[in-house]
Amino acid sequence: MDGAWWPASYDAGAELPALIAAIDQRLERRVLRVGLHVDTWDNIPRRIAAPGRQIRVGWFRTIDPHLVNLITPGIEHLNLLVIPPGTAPAAADKALGLATRCRGRTRPGDILTAADPDNPTT
Repeated sequence: MDGAWWPASYDAGAELPALIAAIDQRLERRVLRVGLHVDTWDNIPRRIAAPGRQIRVGWFRTIDPHLVNLITPGIEHLNLLVIPPGTAPAAADKALGLATRCRGRTRPGDILTAADPDNPTT
């Protein structure tokens, strides 16, 4: 896991453009493809327009439902924990911190449960 993302909704068409723009700008990496869990997200587009390119969006059942996978040039994968929309701000902040400290050593669902034990995630 390479970090975390706290979208406002599970509407992929509405949420992904801002995530892609943030990755492009803050990490100085151009997102080329996005992978999402098909049963977690609504309104999943096939492509998203970004400056100078169209980004392909794939939806799968094999991706952890609490992750979004971004592919950048050189086939580098960035896996971000998806903090569920509606999560309390204190729990979201804790999940953000845990995701950056764990760096792949902890399952996404375990991080979300540790961050908000009153709302366990499977």
